Amino acid sequence: MKLRKMIGLALVSVMALSLSACGSSAPKATTAAEKTETQASEAAKTESKAETTEAAAKGGIAKEDLKVGFIYVGDENEGYTAAHYKGAMEMKKALGLSDDQIIIKWNVPEDETCKDAAMDLADQGCNIIFANSFGHESYMLEAAKEYPDVQFCHATGYQAATSGLSNMHNYFTNVYESRYVSGVVAGLKLNKMVEDGKVNKDAVKVGYVGAYPYAEVISGYTSFFLGVRSVCPEATMEVKYTNSWASFDLEKEAADALISDGCVLISQHADTTGAPTACEAAGVPIVGYNISMIATAPKTALTSASIDWGPYVTYAVQSVIDGKAIETDWCQGYKEGANSITELNKDAVAPGTEEKVKEVEDAIKAGTLHVFDTSTFTVGGKKLETYKKDGSDVEYIEDGYFHESEHGSAPAFDILIDGITTIDK
Repeated sequence: MKLRKMIGLALVSVMALSLSACGSSAPKATTAAEKTETQASEAAKTESKAETTEAAAKGGIAKEDLKVGFIYVGDENEGYTAAHYKGAMEMKKALGLSDDQIIIKWNVPEDETCKDAAMDLADQGCNIIFANSFGHESYMLEAAKEYPDVQFCHATGYQAATSGLSNMHNYFTNVYESRYVSGVVAGLKLNKMVEDGKVNKDAVKVGYVGAYPYAEVISGYTSFFLGVRSVCPEATMEVKYTNSWASFDLEKEAADALISDGCVLISQHADTTGAPTACEAAGVPIVGYNISMIATAPKTALTSASIDWGPYVTYAVQSVIDGKAIETDWCQGYKEGANSITELNKDAVAPGTEEKVKEVEDAIKAGTLHVFDTSTFTVGGKKLETYKKDGSDVEYIEDGYFHESEHGSAPAFDILIDGITTIDK
């Protein structure tokens, strides 16, 4: 018995020495700091779980049970959809969602296919579904009627408020603000071209490649033109429609035609790199849309008016998690981080552009600059004093400016002002 005990003690000693020699095999002592970190991590997990449980109890959805669907008219290869996708990924990161909680339908046309896509996403368990093209709206409305427990959010539309559906929502941004700022960039470039003798002062004509003659496009090119004229009052503008949201060939063709017609700078409300490609070949400055066009037109791209969809998508999805109502019409701008211009091409913009841009952006954020200030444009030679749409009693002009996107998220400015001419396809 005594011998067995001595042998046992010897074995224990050998094992202890062995474990000491193989450091990685020995259990590591936990420090006080590590204990505190572990406890904090566990507390955070418990708190997060408690929050999602509480939200679910209020009618929300536990974050881990959430699914989000997206219907895109294009894919990552065209700027407009690329910007929407970027916003979706910002939301995914901000809310800590996993890849399998996001379902995307790419290249969905503006027809019955959209309704089928929306219903399929709902059947796959999506709690909230976004669509990004104007022509998707009627099909989203139909799907919303059939799936009352699913939230449907549509960009650029206007029918949610009158639909009578609590699960249908419209959203957009004050993109006219970033278009105005990009117009200032363009106007400064025009001044430099005049100063350098490249353009005659009485021949400062801007070309604009527009998609459709909708208020969204008219509001966009008008705000761009007003930005141009704020620094280059001699400028005029010619708009050519393609009647397509995204067609490289049509946009390039339209830009070529505008350049041939004497336009010395081009901008666009169309989704491809068609216009920048034409401008780079012709050596004509270009202001793009959605994404930076510098890669396509390194010598001629100045900047692009852009939208950050992340703030809205994050807000809407968080509302579903929290069990809170989503606004029927949502629209924000520079002040809230929903609008901006892309990087300035320092090899192409005029000197002093960066400083002027900051000045204008600060004024927009402060509310001291209103893009559609009625003292800055005329219609038929007269100042616009009043404007109501579609037989409604809503007055858009108050306090000396047109209140764009305040009575609804979708752009409403559809007036042809003096200095702009339009050409159909």
